[in-house]
Amino acid sequence: MRQPQSKEQVDQEIRRVVALAHPDPHSVLGVHEDGDGVVVRAFRPDAEAIAIFPDFGGSIPMEHRQGGVFEARLNNRREVFSYLLEVRYPGGRVFRLRDPYSFAPTLGEMDLYFAGQGRHERLWERMGAHPIHHGGHSGVAFAVWAPTADGVSVVGDFNSWDGRLHPMRSLGASGIWELFIPDVSDGARYKFEIRPRGGGMPFLKSDPFGFRMEHPPLTASVVHNLGNYRWHDSDWMTRRTVGIDGPVSIYELHAASWKRVPEEDHRALTWRELAVQVADHAVALGFTHVELMPVAEHPFGGSWGYQVGGYYAPTARHGHPDDFRFFVDHLHSRGLGVIIDWVPGHFPRDAFALANFDGTSLYEHSDPRQGAHPDWGTLIFNFGRNEVRNFLLANALFWLAEYHVDGLRVDAVASMLYLDYSRREGEWVPNMYGGRENLEVIGFLREFNELVRRNFPTAMVLAEESTAWPGVSRPVSEGGLGFTHKWNMGWMHDTLKYFSKDPIHRQHHHHDLTFGLLYAFSENFVLPLSHDEVVHGKGALVSKMPGDEWQRFANLRALYAWMWCHPGKKLLFMGGEFGQTSEWKADGSLDWHLLQYPIHARLQDFLSRLNALYRAQPALHQIDFHPDGFRWVQADMAELNTYAFIRRSRSEGQELLVVANLSPLVREDYRVGCPSPGIWRELLSSDAREFGGSGVTNEQTVAESVPWDGQPASLRMRLPPLGVSIWQRA
Repeated sequence: MRQPQSKEQVDQEIRRVVALAHPDPHSVLGVHEDGDGVVVRAFRPDAEAIAIFPDFGGSIPMEHRQGGVFEARLNNRREVFSYLLEVRYPGGRVFRLRDPYSFAPTLGEMDLYFAGQGRHERLWERMGAHPIHHGGHSGVAFAVWAPTADGVSVVGDFNSWDGRLHPMRSLGASGIWELFIPDVSDGARYKFEIRPRGGGMPFLKSDPFGFRMEHPPLTASVVHNLGNYRWHDSDWMTRRTVGIDGPVSIYELHAASWKRVPEEDHRALTWRELAVQVADHAVALGFTHVELMPVAEHPFGGSWGYQVGGYYAPTARHGHPDDFRFFVDHLHSRGLGVIIDWVPGHFPRDAFALANFDGTSLYEHSDPRQGAHPDWGTLIFNFGRNEVRNFLLANALFWLAEYHVDGLRVDAVASMLYLDYSRREGEWVPNMYGGRENLEVIGFLREFNELVRRNFPTAMVLAEESTAWPGVSRPVSEGGLGFTHKWNMGWMHDTLKYFSKDPIHRQHHHHDLTFGLLYAFSENFVLPLSHDEVVHGKGALVSKMPGDEWQRFANLRALYAWMWCHPGKKLLFMGGEFGQTSEWKADGSLDWHLLQYPIHARLQDFLSRLNALYRAQPALHQIDFHPDGFRWVQADMAELNTYAFIRRSRSEGQELLVVANLSPLVREDYRVGCPSPGIWRELLSSDAREFGGSGVTNEQTVAESVPWDGQPASLRMRLPPLGVSIWQRA
């Protein structure tokens, strides 16, 4: 039993409560044993009078003690009881409310222990704001990490944003502040009022674990019940695969600029509108996955989502969080996987969010050589801090668990791995061995990938890593980082460089298309033609191609055919499917009107046919990550701008022969080696008239037992100008 305090001690404790400087207001307020009875205290600044209405009946007036603290003593009563407070304010305003300080903590010792260790895998279930039933009553449990703050309060539209009304309690050395507020419900807006150490001015912060946010530019967090949505994708979740030996063709899109509604002031589509229209489009074109640029809440739309302000909330720009769940659910029902961009490398400096969260560099490094990103003006997470790592690790699991996404594409991994990334000498801090590798990030990424693999073994985790860091997509047990896939940025740069050249100069750049095969099987590569290639003055994909309009579209069809036949999974940014001619603008819409013109519509038809062939032919996807799936037939015909190679599946006799003529000349009676004699047929030609080509195609052809190009047989064909043709033995 706690020893009774003297009046002076109690007065001192009350003064700390009134000053909003008490780390545990529950130890003063609420019901407490006191001598041979109990004492009830309530803190309601500006109130004229307060009365207690116990659940066992009757009413008890309280006396004002000091500074808005009221007190009532019940002698000869030892048990704690539930009650309502009736608070009367000047002007006759009267409120009845359940006292938040009569409830036990909502976090247990194990929660605090694992959070402190950085090992609370489902931390989002305990932190943030949760509508729950607690102590026999409904309300919201709030919890926030602010270890150096002198005090923290919950403020919101349920308490007139008055930080005096709901000060939180500090749960010991954990640095976590907690409060259960009865009768607050789903949809309430709130923030945390932080009172920094040393007596500085209080400031407001949105909830780092907030599951819903106001529509930008408003920045309040919104209470959201994660348990309301009912999923319908159990079959999909059971059947999905990680995408190693199956077809993976990804359609990347930016939700705000995919399509807009001109009749309604060009507003962006809602998640539910996007769900139906994106699914229809992606299914019609034969894609297997849709990848969304970051969906987490972000204050500045011009960042495209890459400066995240609310890591646990889908952006309100497109609707309610459950609307985003509907988006994922609907795409699953149409057979489409959903990948989202995830940004653990940096975060913005906006005052309402993570930056300087409790008045100190809490989530970020305090040293700008480690904590400030020179390229984007953002801050870098302190990966050496357990709680920060846990915040991010739990966030990754959160999107996979709560939103059923099928993959995370991790942004800017190279900027995380290297301490000297975009820094000059003297602007970075070497690691403990004097090197440039960020050892804390390496450990974080390995832990992240192992956590995902253990909890969601069929989820994809893709790295945008632009250097030659070894083993990005190799298992952690083999010394790798543990990603399932890596974007092949080298392939992208070399391939676009080649295709942008006038064909007369391509013979001097022949190796740009062959060099990538020297390392193609060192990682599980995705071949990306992403948003980064069609912005910031780079122009649209079709505008990169040389020649007149017909040649540009012929080159683009050839590029797509080359890409879809090349080892590696595929990714294409929106607009590329129909030959968007203008550079991508994040504040506008794709130029869907271009589809009224045959050359654009036929390009889209070609991509649809290409995806269908890719999915139907195991040779194009089954052995993407091993040399057994690929063999050069002609790799050194630089003077002709021609190439030929074989793609193989695991089954005998399913080889495909791919022949590219990337010059504008038709090559008649062209001999190419092939694996076996017999009848071969052309499955697809990028030069077919139905796709806008010149119509240089081939009927089925008999391959002769004439060795050629190191193959036991060969066939003669017509090579279309600026074209790629795909062949199979009949």
